[in-house]
Amino acid sequence: MTFPALSNLHARRLFLARHGLLAAPAGGSRAADVAGTISALGFVQVDSVNTLARAHDLILWSRRPAYRPPMLAALQTRHRAVFEHWTHDAAVIPMEFFPHWRLRFARDTARLAPRWRAWQGATFEDRFDSVLDRIARDGACTSADLAPGESRRSTGWWDWHPSKTALEYLWRTGRIAVARRDGFRKVYDLTERVIPAAHLAARPDPQDSIDWACATALDRLGFATANQIAAFWALATPAEARAWCAAETAAGRLVTLAITLADGSTRPAFVRPGTTDEAAALPPPSGRIRLLSPFDPALRDRTRAERLFGFRYRIEIFVPEPQRRYGYYVFPVLEGETLIGRLDLRAARDARRLALRAFWPEPGIRMGRQRIDRLMAELARLLPLADCDRIDLAPGWLRDPA
Repeated sequence: MTFPALSNLHARRLFLARHGLLAAPAGGSRAADVAGTISALGFVQVDSVNTLARAHDLILWSRRPAYRPPMLAALQTRHRAVFEHWTHDAAVIPMEFFPHWRLRFARDTARLAPRWRAWQGATFEDRFDSVLDRIARDGACTSADLAPGESRRSTGWWDWHPSKTALEYLWRTGRIAVARRDGFRKVYDLTERVIPAAHLAARPDPQDSIDWACATALDRLGFATANQIAAFWALATPAEARAWCAAETAAGRLVTLAITLADGSTRPAFVRPGTTDEAAALPPPSGRIRLLSPFDPALRDRTRAERLFGFRYRIEIFVPEPQRRYGYYVFPVLEGETLIGRLDLRAARDARRLALRAFWPEPGIRMGRQRIDRLMAELARLLPLADCDRIDLAPGWLRDPA
């Protein structure tokens, strides 16, 4: 079947616009401003790596340069405007979406229990009541507060003591919530003490949550396959997303476009009616260079980023040093609607310096003086977030194109 086509240029602009990366970074830094950015994105992934800044902070800073990490902490603890739970990974999510996570809690309870029994042992649930009683009686706690003297199971990647296992399972299934983070350590409390009453009391029908998940995922992606819609929140299953797409198409609320990819080929995707006109009307992006988090939502689906932008990006954490093509954790660099390269950048906070160790331009990207100046301007803007006051350039930092 032949579908109307969306050019690669217009597809990139639409995708970047929906991810808050088309217009130049700007905007206020009030709690409502930051909360609005999170809501527009849908969620912000949380990650512990802090070679430059934590992923969630860099994601928000790249869209709001006035953002600083205490703002997100205030949204979570003082304003209760966001909660932390799971999408494809741990993420900060707008509080008004919490009722739809009831479906996630129910499904994780059914899905995780047999897996965790096989992983942690048949008695892993024995600690649940005592952990809940301890939190109810003494208040919010970390895993370290519950585990003096407990031995860990030797299970491979995560060696958790019994109380830590209980806390994580109770959190994943909704019986406790993350009240805040101390450093990067989760502090857990009873869900009813963390989630505002109105959101806690809401109980949407499961089908309403599935419909919501599919609709809001497509709205944030601009165009997507059923599998990409399902993967966005990891709330609806692929089969449920396919059924939703079929029903919405039959009702005239979805159409199919042929999305032109970076290599000139096309792939069908679902869109809202009028998307072609919307994409064509988008203005060109600013020429500003932007440094992105490796976990930026625009890049989370590595295969989609490669097909749409022609940018192959993988984090090479587990690649042995001689075989690494780049540093193990490098930052994608966006200019306009083009990903132009990747940076190996580290914050040496004791010396308050930002160390640029290497920049690899993409093939065909010429690093002339004006582009280098724009790159340095972006690094200068980054200094306050990284808690640094100068930039050090390593000898030979500008590498040959990959």
